Amino acid sequence: MLDQNLIDQLKEVFSKLENPVRLRLVSSAHGDQAELREMLSGLTQASGKITLIEDSATTADAPAFSIEGTGISFLGIPGGHEFSSLVLSVLYADGKGKQPDAGILARIRSLKGPIRIKTYISLTCENCPEVVQALNLMATHHPDFRHEMVDGGYVQDEIEALGIQGVPSVVVDGKLVHSGKIQFLDLLAKLEQHFGVESHENRLSQDLGVFDVAVIGGGPAGASAAIYSARKGLKTAMVAERFGGQLQETKGIENMISVSYTEGPKLAAQIMKHVSDYPISQFEHRRVKTIQNGDGGVKLIEFESGEKLSASSIILATGAKWRELGIPGERDYIGQGVAFCAHCDGPFYKAKRVAVVGGGNSGVEAAIDLAGIATHVTLFEYNDKLKADDVLVEKLKALANVEILLGVKTSQVIGDGKKVIGLEYVSRENDKAERLDVDGVFVQIGLSPNSQFVKGFVETTAYGEIVVDGKGRTSVPGIYAAGDVTTIPFKQIVTAMGDGAKVALTAFEDRMRA
Repeated sequence: MLDQNLIDQLKEVFSKLENPVRLRLVSSAHGDQAELREMLSGLTQASGKITLIEDSATTADAPAFSIEGTGISFLGIPGGHEFSSLVLSVLYADGKGKQPDAGILARIRSLKGPIRIKTYISLTCENCPEVVQALNLMATHHPDFRHEMVDGGYVQDEIEALGIQGVPSVVVDGKLVHSGKIQFLDLLAKLEQHFGVESHENRLSQDLGVFDVAVIGGGPAGASAAIYSARKGLKTAMVAERFGGQLQETKGIENMISVSYTEGPKLAAQIMKHVSDYPISQFEHRRVKTIQNGDGGVKLIEFESGEKLSASSIILATGAKWRELGIPGERDYIGQGVAFCAHCDGPFYKAKRVAVVGGGNSGVEAAIDLAGIATHVTLFEYNDKLKADDVLVEKLKALANVEILLGVKTSQVIGDGKKVIGLEYVSRENDKAERLDVDGVFVQIGLSPNSQFVKGFVETTAYGEIVVDGKGRTSVPGIYAAGDVTTIPFKQIVTAMGDGAKVALTAFEDRMRA
């Protein structure tokens, strides 16, 4: 199943292994068992440290295996997007791969056990691996944490009984605790809330240190600002909810000057490798709670985790996130009919009726993709004209099973307590409320600046963008901002990189003149 070229690549990846890693294959009469055995055997060819053990004493209805000495197991064949989860799990078993820092490890180990989690996935889902890998990583650092990735294609009865209509779906004791895309930080917080935490007495110091410059944000703007600050000899910290930012969700990139084509996750990895070449203190999986002015011009940053950090200058580069509609029923049915990724959740709506909200490029592209899966697609746009590129609009209009409603405002997602059954909307022309019966609602209405934590502290626009001058200074001395979170007119990767560099140089310039 694994060709020689891939095995050769894995040899380099697994060359870091120092201790034995044992894969335990469960006995199964399923027709796909041989395929899984072949995949796992391919891993053993990539490293002498990896061995495959066939467990004839344990049986399963579907192909399944676990990694000894960890709480990690898989039901199904982790190919497609989940192959990376398998590779990383092997590294995690030996303490390799990207590991959390001491503060995050303390939070993981403080979770109250026993913890037993199943994550239902689809191999076509692009968001699923992030959740699977996060839970697998946690399982290797907690003594009573068990996590199983479950390919929903093998357990349709379970999927139906649980009412799952989106992936990834995280289930504990037969109850859905989360569905859809989620970052490591928010997932850990959900587990803390669900399972509880042990006493915090043994946690490490919550003071992350004192720095010359603290960059808040891990995307192109933040990385550029951190690198330029470090190159000026300044003690620099880079803090982010997730390194890579929106790049991690970006597919093909064809407008990076000097790079004809790349993809978001690959570019994010290259950027963070560049950051790691400098003495920059990196703190991932943190969310800022407040920023305050301290004595002598020092800025005090407090995180939701309770940790603190101090810096003479702060560069805000927190980017933006996907907007929600903010209407009744939307949050209630996320993962049960409300979705944000057509690629991930579209297959659940085969031969069903769906709605797409948003007439920009992302909305029209989603409608086009869904038209090949669903029976009927209705696109809702608030304005009187679609905002997407003409070539996409023409392609959409050519599809026989697509209806476009212009000049309408969605007002409520309607459900029956278990799933979405309709969408209510109002015509802007006559204020008449109408209802459309649909099985799913895909929200595609653009981005919102991640600036909530500084509203009222620095000046922002009505849309939440941080107001900056030509050099990236905000309304508060010593606070700078760069990239998509600001009022810069064009939100592009290349402009964010340049903006981060510019703002770092401005902060250094102001420091020299102080």
